Amino acid sequence: MANERTDTKGATVKVTLVKSPICTPKSQKGVVMSLGLRRIRHTVELKDTAATRGMIHKVRHLVTVE
Repeated sequence: MANERTDTKGATVKVTLVKSPICTPKSQKGVVMSLGLRRIRHTVELKDTAATRGMIHKVRHLVTVE
């Protein structure tokens, strides 16, 4: 049985890298890599979960979200 708060029912979010992670702390570089973003203007579609939203919030100055 799925929890109502964590069940996303297939919701996704598109994340695009718009700024380079060069000259950012290692933790932010790691977040960009773990989101699956490889280069500028690279877009990935991820499940809309609390963990994903937390990672996006950490690097919100480097990415755009649709």
